[in-house]
Amino acid sequence: MIVRCLYASRMTKTNPAAARKAILDASRKNNGKLGITGVLISAGDAFIQVLEGGRPQVSQLYNTIVQDKRHSGVTLFAFEEIAHREFEGWSMGEIATDQVNPALLLKYSATTRLDPFAMSGSAMLALMHELVATGSVVCGGNRR
Repeated sequence: MIVRCLYASRMTKTNPAAARKAILDASRKNNGKLGITGVLISAGDAFIQVLEGGRPQVSQLYNTIVQDKRHSGVTLFAFEEIAHREFEGWSMGEIATDQVNPALLLKYSATTRLDPFAMSGSAMLALMHELVATGSVVCGGNRR
């Protein structure tokens, strides 16, 4: 059985770019071994991440993230059983919103500044799907 976990958090570090890089590097190194795939969106100091994989592996990773000092305000938006993965192409793909058309953000968000805590989980997931479909994912050579 596979599950999908969608959460958002804020970075606690003063250097969001360095924190994002460290998290992406660790994700890309470890997720493949665990059979976890997904995508990370960074928006200023906020993260939106979707994780897909086996229930025990995704649950353990989410619990690790909640305890990670680089994250604050970790908020779970969805944890559900799924029939198939939708982000199977990446051990951890990345989407930087500074390169996204503001009109696309307005389709799912109240403003062109993406604030995951002002969105529904379904809107976040729909935005991720559209960003993947438009080729906005940076895979850093880790496309599976």
